[in-house]
Amino acid sequence: MSALEASMGAEWETIPELVRWAAGRYADAEAVVEGRTRITYAELGARVERAAAACLADGVEAGDRVAVWAPNSLDWIVAALGAVSAGAVLVPLNTRFKGAEAADVLRRSGARLLFVTGTFLGTSYVASLRRAAGEGPATGCPLPALPDLERVVVFSDDAPADFETWKNFLAAGEEAPRSQVRSRERRLTGLSLSDIVFTSGTTGRPKGAVITHGQTLRAYDTWADLAGLRPSDRYLIINPFFHTFGYKAGVIACLMRGATMIPQPVFNVGTALANIAAERISVLPGPPTLLQQLLDHPARDAHDLSTLRLVVTGAAVVPLRLVERLRGELGVDTVLTAYGLSEASGIVTMCRRGDALSLIATTSGRAVPGTEVRVAAPSGTPGEVQVRGFNVMQGYYADAQATADAMTPDGWLRTGDIGILDPSGNLRITDRLKDMFIVGGFNAYPAEIEQRLVTHPEVIDAAVVGIPDPRLGEVAKAYVVRTPGSLLTAADLIAWSRREMANYKVPRAVEFVPALPRNASGKVVKGELRGRG
Repeated sequence: MSALEASMGAEWETIPELVRWAAGRYADAEAVVEGRTRITYAELGARVERAAAACLADGVEAGDRVAVWAPNSLDWIVAALGAVSAGAVLVPLNTRFKGAEAADVLRRSGARLLFVTGTFLGTSYVASLRRAAGEGPATGCPLPALPDLERVVVFSDDAPADFETWKNFLAAGEEAPRSQVRSRERRLTGLSLSDIVFTSGTTGRPKGAVITHGQTLRAYDTWADLAGLRPSDRYLIINPFFHTFGYKAGVIACLMRGATMIPQPVFNVGTALANIAAERISVLPGPPTLLQQLLDHPARDAHDLSTLRLVVTGAAVVPLRLVERLRGELGVDTVLTAYGLSEASGIVTMCRRGDALSLIATTSGRAVPGTEVRVAAPSGTPGEVQVRGFNVMQGYYADAQATADAMTPDGWLRTGDIGILDPSGNLRITDRLKDMFIVGGFNAYPAEIEQRLVTHPEVIDAAVVGIPDPRLGEVAKAYVVRTPGSLLTAADLIAWSRREMANYKVPRAVEFVPALPRNASGKVVKGELRGRG
């Protein structure tokens, strides 16, 4: 029996079983560090159980969708794990969303409970959500335009009259017998749904990838094995929890191995350097842009980074020089690259410890155990990357047509990415069939941005492409057709975009054109636009 099979055997089949197991196995080990707050695994287990009891007291039923819209924090961990332990299906919301974007996902998922931060990066999420979803017929719910949403809990000491504070929400569950929590947990199996991660597609319409408990646990036990995560590790989690890289490769993997989680809500290089030195960080996954900024920071040498031993990156091209610098300048023993997408539980391929630096830099590694990867093209030539195995989603939530479009009849997931497989099975991503580009680690989808741009009253048509950016890797450039006689400027449209969409989606450049280039079938010729620079 393999280590993976052993750990998946009698220990845990579901996420609440994992939480309870970790609370016993690593009871006295430090689980989460947040500022001056330091809690052990036993204390984390108790907090999660309390949150689960509060969810039950609030009427959460197995299968209900519960959303979290907040930055990385101890409260996020406790609320999310508590909801899942109560049998709910977690719906993480992107912290860069504006109110309308968050309201759309809440509406489409049918979420009945939302945990939300108070103010983050100078924005009141509560006020933003109210503006987007506060209109409509009175239904008795806190946000009339979201009739399924029965309760909004704010991670703050105060909340509007029709919302609830985190403290009061937890207090309301104190009378709920813990036996009820255990009973709900026992009703869950590895086939029970654990989360729905919404990711935009080429149509710009958000689609929710549905994943089970068993898929999540198997995928990230595998990830932890391949990465070599250890109980003694101290893991700085900068990758956002609303993404599988932060929640599953972070929180779930740490629970499995007893590593210490240090959540960081925003990527700030100075803060990261200080955290690495002060908390003796040994594990730091993140996109290449994060690692590049860390290496190039002028104050880097003033911090002791000698404890770093493991870096896992991906999501973009990884320069060989970056891998060499991490090994040579920082002395990082293990640098790995990987490739995944929400529809495949966030993990498809991964390099292995001991791979050559050139292989790590130029490929995303090989298929993880229990999965298959193929390229729909002759050997050695680019084609669409397709994956099949335990990691492939159950489907898109409440979207049978999109699910059918994404899956082949024999179970292969069409990723929409273009790649090449070498003779050893190592995958190199060469392009994105869906036109997606990556802004500082965030996936940006042109169709979604274009649909928002054309809602501007002086915009007739728009096309968006990714252009190189020295800091963020790529950013959006918009080619826009204005209404006749419009005096709209690039600065005006960019300022409007900042009010209407998440910052990483906002075009950094706008070029006005009389018409967009289109082919015979009427589709915009993006290649021609990219060629203009």
